[in-house]
Amino acid sequence: MSRLNRTQRPYDLVLFGATGFVGTLTAQYLAAHAPQNLRWAVAGRDERRLEQLREQLPGGTGVGVLRADVAEPDTLRALADHARVVATTVGPYVLHGEALVAACADAGTDYLDLTGEPEFVDLMYVRHDARARETGARLVHACGFDSVPHDLGAYFTVRQLPEGVPLTVDGYVTVDAAFSGGTLASALNQMGRGRRMLAAARERARHEPRLLGRRVTAPAGAPKFAGEVGAWALPLPTIDPRIVCRSARALERYGPDFRYRHYAAVKHLPVALGGVAAVGAVTAAAQLPPARRWLSARLAPGDGPSAERRAKSWFTVRFVGAGGGRRVFTEVAGGDPGYDETAKMFAEAALCLAFDDLPQTAGQVTTAQAMGDALTARLRAAGITFRVAAES
Repeated sequence: MSRLNRTQRPYDLVLFGATGFVGTLTAQYLAAHAPQNLRWAVAGRDERRLEQLREQLPGGTGVGVLRADVAEPDTLRALADHARVVATTVGPYVLHGEALVAACADAGTDYLDLTGEPEFVDLMYVRHDARARETGARLVHACGFDSVPHDLGAYFTVRQLPEGVPLTVDGYVTVDAAFSGGTLASALNQMGRGRRMLAAARERARHEPRLLGRRVTAPAGAPKFAGEVGAWALPLPTIDPRIVCRSARALERYGPDFRYRHYAAVKHLPVALGGVAAVGAVTAAAQLPPARRWLSARLAPGDGPSAERRAKSWFTVRFVGAGGGRRVFTEVAGGDPGYDETAKMFAEAALCLAFDDLPQTAGQVTTAQAMGDALTARLRAAGITFRVAAES
């Protein structure tokens, strides 16, 4: 499907799940920062709450309201047919996300989400990548803190290094932030699905074309003291290194042999050890449905940190890249990672797909592959730091 044909649709952008915690922040960001000519709508299952949200938005009278429910596939197909780009915050995605992905793939509608769930991303590749390639739809997962700073940060780092040579990049993540009920629910659900996650990864590997003449790896590494950043480095088993590697597979700029490692950076050893123990305990508890329900009930979906707490939150991701006799230190940094900055990244990625001059891609793609330089420029203009700290 030609993207020119999509300009006849009523909306450039529809935000699904707009009344949730991150959805509301994203709607507020769009209302404050979107271009005047943006035709957009908020969508969800409760029309009354959507109308209340619209009333609270600056200039909200021009924002459309669409009712859609993950339990009613016909409403999701109508949603996809009405938009050039659909951005969804409705998770856990592995439970609630596939019908919208399928609708967008069929309609040739660009799709974005905030998932950090590897199982969901792998299943969507197996089931819907081919159809999206046929219709021209771009399916872009992990468009928030998972995994924009890491994906674009690694891409930014690679761009500072020589071309055509083996490259290595290590990412070190430092965060001071609280999280919401929706984030907790998604994390606990993911922790309890280890076998299914592995099965989905194997299924993807059977469908994904082999990479010929190049190599891309993301070894877990081992805990260590990283002198480059002056902190203890703990392997971080998130979706981020997988996303970075998919960008590296898609883009030859990453060189003939690319390796990425992903760490949490912790200043003090006792804190690092305590964090490992806490994650292990929560992961073990998440294997038992009653314990998982109890943990999830500690923070209800829709609840999240206050504006005051978010104002004090921040993140820094430092990258160490090497190759071709050069070494470079880069940094991506911003404010509250899980919510304020995630809403910013999510909204700017959606606007980027809707309006920017981008490479011709289709199917399941990453932010670096689909939007690389354009989205980096947008985020810099919006206040997120991308900088070269040092090089040798």
